Amino acid sequence: MTPTSSARAPRLKGIAPQFLVDDLEKSIAYYRGELGFDVDFVYQSVYAGVSRDGASIHLKRAPKTIDDRAHRKNNDHLDAYVDVSNVDALFADLTARNAKVTKPLEDQPWQCRDFWVEDIDGYILCFSEGTA
Repeated sequence: MTPTSSARAPRLKGIAPQFLVDDLEKSIAYYRGELGFDVDFVYQSVYAGVSRDGASIHLKRAPKTIDDRAHRKNNDHLDAYVDVSNVDALFADLTARNAKVTKPLEDQPWQCRDFWVEDIDGYILCFSEGTA
């Protein structure tokens, strides 16, 4: 068996978590307005893709239970970790856009500087930059 050449080796090119949302239009509006994402596509008012600087999230109209939302919020569960550059400038941008910041910008003991934002469906996004 011969080794796979690097030109033909499989390579992951991106990942897009799928968030279940109550109202697709309102969720798209939040991601565009408060988080500065672009709309990549909308499919039959049921499914959409949004992205910012190559980071993608897919949104699917499918309501969640109140228990799902409460569990995530009460246990500090993240739904997406976003590795960024210049986290301070991003924090300033998102706070100016009135994004719902749930954890302020701060240095972490694991050599990151980050903050958390909650979207209108209760999903938590951590925007983080390594400090090491």
